[in-house]
Amino acid sequence: MLRFSRPKIIATVGIILIGLLLAVPSTMTREQRQAFRNAIPSWVPSWIVPSRAIVLGLDLQGGSHVLLEVDAQDLMRTQVTTLRDDVRRILRDTRVSSQNGIQTVQRGVQIRVPDAADRERLLPRLRELSQPTGNAVLGQAGGNSIEINTTPDGVITLAYTEIGVNERVRRAVDQSIEVIRRRIDSTGTTEPSIQRQGADRVLVQVPGLQDPQQLKALLGETGNLEFRLLAQQGATDVDMLPMQDAGGQRVPVERRIIAEGGDLTDAQPAFDSQTRQPIVNFRFNIRGAQRFGQATTENLGRQLAIVLDNQVISAPTIQSPITGGSGQISGNFTVEQVNNLAVLLRSGALPAKLTIVEERTVGPGLGRDSIEAGKMATYVAAIFVVIFMFATYGVFGLIANIALLVHVGLIFGLMSALEATLTLPGIAGIVLTIGTAVDSNVLIYERIREEVHAGRSIVSGIQAGFDRAFATIVDSNSTMAIAAVILFFLGSGPVRGFAVVFILGILTTVITAVTLTRMMIALWYQWMRPKVLPF
Repeated sequence: MLRFSRPKIIATVGIILIGLLLAVPSTMTREQRQAFRNAIPSWVPSWIVPSRAIVLGLDLQGGSHVLLEVDAQDLMRTQVTTLRDDVRRILRDTRVSSQNGIQTVQRGVQIRVPDAADRERLLPRLRELSQPTGNAVLGQAGGNSIEINTTPDGVITLAYTEIGVNERVRRAVDQSIEVIRRRIDSTGTTEPSIQRQGADRVLVQVPGLQDPQQLKALLGETGNLEFRLLAQQGATDVDMLPMQDAGGQRVPVERRIIAEGGDLTDAQPAFDSQTRQPIVNFRFNIRGAQRFGQATTENLGRQLAIVLDNQVISAPTIQSPITGGSGQISGNFTVEQVNNLAVLLRSGALPAKLTIVEERTVGPGLGRDSIEAGKMATYVAAIFVVIFMFATYGVFGLIANIALLVHVGLIFGLMSALEATLTLPGIAGIVLTIGTAVDSNVLIYERIREEVHAGRSIVSGIQAGFDRAFATIVDSNSTMAIAAVILFFLGSGPVRGFAVVFILGILTTVITAVTLTRMMIALWYQWMRPKVLPF
């Protein structure tokens, strides 16, 4: 029946008003939104007042575009160093000595164990280092990541295979994407686009960031933090690393790592209470606090080397045991350097060095041109649809046009609530949903006309038209929704932006083209009591 109860009308109008209110902040400038928030009394809960706006994509508001490539050689140097340490540990555990120590060869290490009995005890432990690649659960076949070869005279060579190298690069790209996302999110930038491109590259697009140097400084550092001790005279097993405070002069640093960046739980920029110089306050987890406390207790009076990306950035003297699990990093830092360092330490270290392959800055002027062109396309499409619907269906066409305006408003409201990114293809999606939204009204109206021409009364024809067209509307929108979902999950960048808008448009169609239109027609019928259809 065409009767809507008062609670149902209130609920429908309330939902629509909430959706439209969510879209209001997107019509304001950033300054206007800030002034609006400041004008709201403090006792009003923040979730009641809509304050989120639609995020404009890189193609609309400009920003930075950077293509990064994983440095495979740097990654393999790190992996070979780790492999050397693992082999040294196994030699120590099995009480086997190697003649001439552990030698580094291409993609691996080499040791010489002449005694056959020692080799028999050693090889099973070394084979544990060679992990199979691939994923058995996903049905991916692979090979061993490390190949072990022996010679009759006792030379054992462990080297990464080509499959192992590719697997390490793939993992490095996956880890880099997560680290980059955490770093950029820490700067407060919304909706960055970070995705894999090819086997060893990462594409980063940050809308609204007009300073690519800031992005390069943030992404170019691996952020590998280590706490070591400056080596004493005559010490062996040391690294000669450049010292930042000494103009790059190299100093001996013990290879033994006391604690590393992975042991940090927090890092925040601050100012020293005495010197007023920018510093970074950090805090360790339980494991890091225990190791750091033990090392500072046993090495009073020695210099602690704070090493970031193989550079000694600070070497304070240990004055007293640091057992509280927290400390500070000081040096000749600027405020910007301290902020970036804190972000690097909080987000973790990159697994390998990233090289900038392509760098591009999109100016906001191009975005404004795109917005204006998109607005013009939307206005033209809407005008033609409105004229067509009103000329064809009269009052019913006017009702469909009102529902269409609400439909577009709800799309913007949902995008604001979800903080979704609006791109140029997204604007094209809005234009497309304008046509598909009234398509449901056309199906309903034509079905109503058929029912009335078949001899039904107006009220019976309207009721039957909505009921019988509903299944067709659901079927058509379901097939479009399936296509949009596939685009969202398989696409990337602008394709996903188009898919998001299209999915939201399909959802709001059910509310506007069916529920809202039906309610307005019911109210019109109860008020006018027409004898014939207006079209």
